[in-house]
Amino acid sequence: MINTEVVMDIAKQTIYILITNAAPLLIISLVVGLVISIFQTVTSIQEQTLTFVPKILAIFVGLMIFGSWMLNQLIGFTTELWNNFDVYLG
Repeated sequence: MINTEVVMDIAKQTIYILITNAAPLLIISLVVGLVISIFQTVTSIQEQTLTFVPKILAIFVGLMIFGSWMLNQLIGFTTELWNNFDVYLG
């Protein structure tokens, strides 16, 4: 039977996978946003929509670069959960 420790361990692993998968794209978005903000400050262009297109393009490039790694992380975690499914049921 599944107990509290197993549930907490699965939750910790899930949060870790979530953070490690989201981190590269969030960092890319943060860096691009910072560069665009500096550009806006230097040129005195205060257009709010200027940041969206470069961020979206950067996220797409980040997905192309990190997408296979992210998918492999998720597949590995899901496979591990399914392989231990009989242990969880008792």
